[in-house]
Amino acid sequence: MTTTPTRHVRLGAQQRLRALTSDIMELILERDLLPGDALPTEQELTAELGVGRNTLRESIKVLQALGVVEIRHGFGMFVANDNLSALADSLTFRGRMSLQHKGHEASELVEVRQALEAGLIGSAIDAATPEQLAALDAAVTEMERRAEAGENFVAADQEFHRLLFSCLDNELLTNLLGVFWQVYRTIHDAVGTGAVADSDGGEDLRDTARIHRDILDAVTARDKPLASELMNRHFDGIRGRLAVFAGGA
Repeated sequence: MTTTPTRHVRLGAQQRLRALTSDIMELILERDLLPGDALPTEQELTAELGVGRNTLRESIKVLQALGVVEIRHGFGMFVANDNLSALADSLTFRGRMSLQHKGHEASELVEVRQALEAGLIGSAIDAATPEQLAALDAAVTEMERRAEAGENFVAADQEFHRLLFSCLDNELLTNLLGVFWQVYRTIHDAVGTGAVADSDGGEDLRDTARIHRDILDAVTARDKPLASELMNRHFDGIRGRLAVFAGGA
């Protein structure tokens, strides 16, 4: 890779920063570095990229925020391990911000999660093992127990959705669904629906547990159309509340 100092001098500050972050990512790819591998030292990067130390540090901060690079103080800079935490933070912020302005983007984020889960549940049914079905049953049973006691069951709810698609053995999908779960929970809390908001153990808790039991029954029966329909229905509550919220915002 050839990068000349004059290229970065000619560009404006923001363009220069974007160009340098792009150069560093290209360097990672060209050297075939993997998550956890060490990057060249700061001194080596400044020499190779033809930039000053302060400019380099600004770019490293950007890459850190993007989840590309991580800094281990006392050890150096490394390619960050695979995660979507930066995406989760960004989407969560955008979802919360949209709730102050009609909630359209929040509704779109819920729609994306709905499309992923309802669309993939058929493949999950094909791949599900008896052991995974038993684990799903345990998660739903915990939800039912807590619903009757008037207790929220965020952890059991999240575990159900994680288990349901873990049988696909797709790490990227698991991480992406985790991102949308985090965003969904933030929106869910903000508009006050379902298991989290209903702290006094009202009907919402029991309804939420019941729909998960129905989904599991359809999965166990290998009924793909019904499972997909029920998964879509699972999102109706918060989508309806978002519509009401948008109308009153």
